[in-house]
Order: sequence, then C-alpha cells, then structure tokens
Amino acid sequence: MKVRIDNDLCAGFGICVGICPEVFELHDDGYASVLVSEVPPELEELVRRAADQCPARAIFVTED
Repeated sequence: MKVRIDNDLCAGFGICVGICPEVFELHDDGYASVLVSEVPPELEELVRRAADQCPARAIFVTED
C-alpha cells in the first residue's frame, strides 16, 4: 500500500498524525507529509482510518 497527501488540499488539521505518527508528520509550516514510501502491513488499517477521517480529504491510498 502507498499513501500520499495532496498538498493543495491539506489544511493542517493533524488528525492523520494523531492516528498514525509512524507514517505521517506535521512540518513547521503546519502541513502534513508522509514519512514512508511503502506503508508497512501492520499500519495499513491506521492509514486507511486517517484517510477516512481527514476533514480536507487530502490523503489518498493506493493498493500496490
């Protein structure tokens, strides 16, 4: 699984970081980024939850 954040949509709510800090982080500018190129299997459910709960709908998951 891969995950990306659309920087044009991200509003810096930080919910993704609260749900899965192993995959997401907030930068000094207040916007989120992805820390991994591939999501480890044990974190896939948390990443899906972060995408579902993102108020800006800025997180996109692909099953590769």
